[in-house]
Amino acid sequence: MPNVGSYEASLERSEALKEQLAKNPQQFRMLTGDRPTGRLHMGHYFGTIRERVNLQNLGVPTMILIADYQVITDRDTTEHIQDNVYNMVMDYLACGIDPAKTSIYTHSSVPACNQLMLPFLSLMSESELQRNPTVKAEMEASGHALTGLLLTYPVHQACDILFCKGNIVPVGRDQLPHIEATRLIARRFNERYAPVFPEPEALLNDAPAIPGLDGRKMSKSYGNAISLSFTAEETAKRIKKSPTDSERVITFDPENRPGVSALLTTAALCTGRTEEEIAAEIGAAGSGALKTYVTTSVNEFFAPIRERRHAYENDLNYVKDVLHEGIRKATEIAEATLNEVREAMGMVY
Repeated sequence: MPNVGSYEASLERSEALKEQLAKNPQQFRMLTGDRPTGRLHMGHYFGTIRERVNLQNLGVPTMILIADYQVITDRDTTEHIQDNVYNMVMDYLACGIDPAKTSIYTHSSVPACNQLMLPFLSLMSESELQRNPTVKAEMEASGHALTGLLLTYPVHQACDILFCKGNIVPVGRDQLPHIEATRLIARRFNERYAPVFPEPEALLNDAPAIPGLDGRKMSKSYGNAISLSFTAEETAKRIKKSPTDSERVITFDPENRPGVSALLTTAALCTGRTEEEIAAEIGAAGSGALKTYVTTSVNEFFAPIRERRHAYENDLNYVKDVLHEGIRKATEIAEATLNEVREAMGMVY
């Protein structure tokens, strides 16, 4: 029998969850989100946003966090953050997030959610925080000294999930330690004070790894991503500059031909075909023909999303209204939860 905290056990629970979601979506509340460090890209769309839209439309009450406070876990500036937040809202709306069904809000605008940090911090030891893989990885990647905010990142994430009593969180395998930390905090609070919080479950994402145009992980910082806000011309330019190799015949071989294979995966995601099918069709026509095919595939797939996004770019007041309403709803929920916490701790005066 798999260990309760293992990937296998989490996968088993996740599969059972998917069956329950289809039968009774209203019994769940989903929390998900992104850091506003730049424009959202294809990797975000195929990795998470598309599934969020599906679950929202299934009837799962959904909250999307724009984690502006988390930007400063590993960065020294908040330059451009307001612009990034507004553009993130535009991307969500263009991709099908419906503000009538999903609340979009920012960390910094919901004080009651962040106030949960204080009691939650008392439930975790320093060694438990330092063992968190994301904390260790971010610390190594940033090259900075370990800040208090980065050390307590798992607790902050627990606040995000538990303030709304979220009981499902869509994540990839690498995020499972955060869910386990949140479950631990919920369990310890309930045992120490009173049963207030659910123990959330990971809804494991089965989306394929989405490479950037150079074969590495798709990332804003690598310059290998196709942003959702790109025009057709910007997309064509980015794809044209992507690295391939000297072999003329196109084949799908991620290990030995990362650039060519990344282009094939990009086209496969946008067309619903397999990489092997596309490679066989292009064959000896070479990388030029492949890039033309990829450009057409991406631009056709994202054309309706870009059209909707362009409309939101010209209506910033609506974008702000969506965000303000999401913040209002999140604040209402957070204050109610904080009051429950105070009551459980005997801190109502």
